[in-house]
Amino acid sequence: MRKHFGTDGVRGTVGQSPMTPDFVLRLGYAAGKVLLEKNVHPAVLIGKDTRISGYMLESALEAGFSAAGIDVHMCGPMPTPAVAYLTRALRLTAGVVISASHNPYPDNGIKFFSGDGFKLPDATEAAIEAAMEQPMGCNPASKLGKVWRVDDAPGRYIEFCKSTFPSQLDLKGLKIVVDCANGAAYHVAPHVFHELGADVVSIGAKPDGFNINEKTDLASEVRKQKAQLGIAFDGDADRLMMVDDAGRAYDGDQLLFAVAKHRSGKEKIAGVAGTLMTNFAFEKAMARLGIGFARAKVGDRYVLELLREKGWLLGGENSGHLICLDKHTTGDGIVSALQVLGAVRESGRSLAELTAELVMYPQVLLNVAVPKGFDWKAHPSIKQASTAAEQSLNGKGRVLLRPSGTEPVLRVMVEGEPREAIESAAKSIAEAVKHAAR
Repeated sequence: MRKHFGTDGVRGTVGQSPMTPDFVLRLGYAAGKVLLEKNVHPAVLIGKDTRISGYMLESALEAGFSAAGIDVHMCGPMPTPAVAYLTRALRLTAGVVISASHNPYPDNGIKFFSGDGFKLPDATEAAIEAAMEQPMGCNPASKLGKVWRVDDAPGRYIEFCKSTFPSQLDLKGLKIVVDCANGAAYHVAPHVFHELGADVVSIGAKPDGFNINEKTDLASEVRKQKAQLGIAFDGDADRLMMVDDAGRAYDGDQLLFAVAKHRSGKEKIAGVAGTLMTNFAFEKAMARLGIGFARAKVGDRYVLELLREKGWLLGGENSGHLICLDKHTTGDGIVSALQVLGAVRESGRSLAELTAELVMYPQVLLNVAVPKGFDWKAHPSIKQASTAAEQSLNGKGRVLLRPSGTEPVLRVMVEGEPREAIESAAKSIAEAVKHAAR
């Protein structure tokens, strides 16, 4: 059982275990020792988002690696997928990102990539966990790791993103509002779309260490700027959502559908991976297109595992993680946005037209705060409420309960028709969870 690593690395509130300087120092040292066992002259890349705590944790992580004898390359604030790309491009042993993704600024986290740009295998994370149980040491001065700054990291990544867009197309004549969430994409995402020809209006591109993931009204800004589309990224830019000029928002399921449908008109697509949260309408739409579909556990690492297992290229989550394995090794908000825009430009159809036949089933998602480690399956009252809710939907919906991998909450999702029925069902389950969690 994992003690520190969750579905997306290590994460928590800064100043509380495990997000403290001493823990991160030991984490860097332990990870370094594990890398030394498997590699000759290992070197790692460290990137981060724009949180104020990134400075402190970056220094601690760097010191831990150096003490273990690992060379470190620093790239400063960069999107999570940029670190995955640069780790591979620079032929480094591993990449590390200091980020808590979509969480508010008091949180932070550490996630790892292996040298091939994919998430670190479970076995390697387990080895790091084991190494952390050992006393921390320090190499003699002659065997400490050295540290370099990767000054051209933003430019390298911008060119990589542009290379995933069809070379015969451009974005000229398209006005886009790009919301960078005051996060890691603030100095790269606007340049990507601008250099491909779009008229770009940037918002959320002035990070101050505290304003990461602050909410903005993207739809209003699109209307105000008379733009055709708005694109919003989260704090580390591995997920996205889009808005059109009619104010309609498009989640990960809809964007993935647009890409899959457009590609299916040009090539054979064996299958697309979703998660337990993927809207049932998406599954039915894939069947109509003759495309296979399978669900993974919630979490982009599980979508990726399913894709690699089946040999498929496309997958994603409704939260906005899209994975196009023919373009990148991980979910990338900018690259995913370019795949959607490529479908729009090449087809000559609007995003609304591309997704018109995907009529989503209503979903209600409630987050219920629970104690850390809460075993909801051990409470009969919760199972009874869930069963009763499913029966009340008369076969026209589904119920899903799952613990969050990043927060101390139990997510209650009810999907189906009509909306009044699923709202009532979700509330009844949430009340049962609250009562059991007291």
